[in-house]
Amino acid sequence: MGALQSGIIKSVLLHFALAGMLFASANFHTPEPTVMEVTLNPELSEPREEKVVSAISVDQSAVEKKIAELKKQEQNKKRAEEKRIRDLERRASQARKDREAEARRIKKLEQQRKAKVAEKKKAEAQAKKAREIEKKQRAQADKARAEKLAAEKAAKAASTKRKAEEDALKKAEDARKLREAQEKRKAEAAEKARQKALQEQLMQEQLAQEQAARNKLRKQQVLSEVDKYRALIMQRIQANLLIDEKMKGKQCRVNIRLGFNGLVTDTRSLGGDKLVCEAALRAVRMADTLPVSKEKDVFEQLKNINLTIKPNL
Repeated sequence: MGALQSGIIKSVLLHFALAGMLFASANFHTPEPTVMEVTLNPELSEPREEKVVSAISVDQSAVEKKIAELKKQEQNKKRAEEKRIRDLERRASQARKDREAEARRIKKLEQQRKAKVAEKKKAEAQAKKAREIEKKQRAQADKARAEKLAAEKAAKAASTKRKAEEDALKKAEDARKLREAQEKRKAEAAEKARQKALQEQLMQEQLAQEQAARNKLRKQQVLSEVDKYRALIMQRIQANLLIDEKMKGKQCRVNIRLGFNGLVTDTRSLGGDKLVCEAALRAVRMADTLPVSKEKDVFEQLKNINLTIKPNL
């Protein structure tokens, strides 16, 4: 890129040098009208000077046009070179993306190959295990058949004993079936009890959620009511507040305790401007009774409140 810029600069400078030489040549080779100064008719010299000036002007215009053409050619070459570089960069970027995509495809194929190999090994291991189990089962079946033959021979030799054993087995089987039936009934009863307990638990959780939602809604309602009555109490105090210009921009924080009917049972200053505090306490005493809610949970938030009194000046 640096070599390209250097070449462009050198080309522009060379064109400017050629243009300068053309311009100088046009100036230096123009015939000077020195001979015309000795003529007896001075009127003829003026037109010749105009022609010289006109010729010089035409040459200068041609030079400038040539310079403009050279600049345009250089700009076109520069834009073409920049486009060629952008194309090369774009092709390089696409080639890089293609390589990365091919690498990802190869990696995926390798992962699939490894997965197939692992799956094949797993299938072979399972097949081997199945063959071992089948072999063991055949051995056990052969052993069982041999034992059965021996038992049959022994049964034939002692049919009475075998009958007694069969009766005992029948009784044991009946007892087993009875135990299984009892255990099944117990399991069904336990499952019913579990389902019932689960339903009761879900119902309790649902009731708890509903109660929490109601409590939340009531809390919001209480806060709204508290804000309303705080505003009413503040309005009542402001109506009784005797203000003075000295109180401008000042305030006082007071604590007010109220009875269930809004009666002021106690009031005291919590700090602030002395004049504002005195006026605020006097306004509360003048009010005597302040607006409160008849709802217990709202009143609980109002019976002991702190207010910031600011004179409206």
